[in-house]
Amino acid sequence: MPSPSRTRLLHAALTLACLTGVATLAPVASAEVVSAGGGGATFTPPPPPPEKATLVNGRLIAPASAPVRVARAIEAANRIVEKPYIYGGGHKLYKKGALDAGYDCSGAVSYALYGGRFLRSPLPSGALMDWGEEGPGQWITVYAHGGHAYVVIAGFRFDTSMRDADAPGPGTGPRWSKTLRRSSAFVARHPAGY
Repeated sequence: MPSPSRTRLLHAALTLACLTGVATLAPVASAEVVSAGGGGATFTPPPPPPEKATLVNGRLIAPASAPVRVARAIEAANRIVEKPYIYGGGHKLYKKGALDAGYDCSGAVSYALYGGRFLRSPLPSGALMDWGEEGPGQWITVYAHGGHAYVVIAGFRFDTSMRDADAPGPGTGPRWSKTLRRSSAFVARHPAGY
């Protein structure tokens, strides 16, 4: 078992990675494909959804044409909007109606996916790299790498690390944003059929 000081150091390093891993990424237009430049992977944004959601007072309203499971994922994400960022938050086993005090990046993504019945228990960001089907989805796309994860649902990004003018609230914690982000470091995954 690591010493308390080593545990604090690891916690600080992972928190910094999660907070800065996305904050330095540039906004991207939804139809743009960006090369990594160094011969690496390419970032493929999700395709425009069949119908885009509506953002009202920091909460997302599912479009009428959204499948029930997509609408439920949006409802779940809305329940934790503006909860504080807490490293390890959202990784307890789910109990009906119980929310955590705060959520980290993968905890927030997992909770939204759990709401849509796409997950039974929370996953860390590294495990989300292998979850679901490869590539962007029509309604839901999870972007993950070993240090950060976020999800795009019905055309909006749900993320814990935002520096956007269109994302109300504090600088960290789960929130919706109109702005997509690009990075070749992220793996795109989606639930089958969505």
